[in-house]
Amino acid sequence: MALLPLFPLDVVLLPGTPLPLHIFEPRYKEMIGECLANNAPFGVIRALEEGIAEVGCTAEIITVTKEYPDGRMDLISEGRKRFEVLELNQDRPFLRAEILLVTDETGAPASEDKVRAIQVHLEILSLAGAVQDLSTADQNALSFYLAGSLPLDLDFKQKLLAMRSEGLRIRAVADYLESILPNLRRAARAREKAGGNGHAR
Repeated sequence: MALLPLFPLDVVLLPGTPLPLHIFEPRYKEMIGECLANNAPFGVIRALEEGIAEVGCTAEIITVTKEYPDGRMDLISEGRKRFEVLELNQDRPFLRAEILLVTDETGAPASEDKVRAIQVHLEILSLAGAVQDLSTADQNALSFYLAGSLPLDLDFKQKLLAMRSEGLRIRAVADYLESILPNLRRAARAREKAGGNGHAR
């Protein structure tokens, strides 16, 4: 079984979510160079104080946006498939792992949870002055799209990544977004007040 090269980062990559990276460490320049040469994915996994998370997400390199004379590079990757780490391999300068791909249980999410998640997401984006475009979102992985487009708590994103049911994930996203919405509304009102009276207090 081919080993998946791993990139431990302080991020949680979700399927379908873009991830810009700046590659500068020699071991990762070597790793990414091999992935580019073989058109192969690598795994993004959350770095923890004690090692790494159990579940990560494969990343496909979409485009290299800049190459520097010293071999550093900027690239855009995108999350693809979730995986569970079975066994780590440290034979190379970079980590590799034997993995098992994580699949979802069958079953569609409850439509009311889906509607709730989309509505709250829409309001949060509008508070930030952004717009929502669901036309390109994979309807079977809508939870990842909604969570991936916002700077949410990493523990929550990690929990979401490990869930094996879109129904549970959509409900979790709706609940989580509803829980942070009051603070975001307050912050938006405070910004309006500060901007509306000619000087910030």
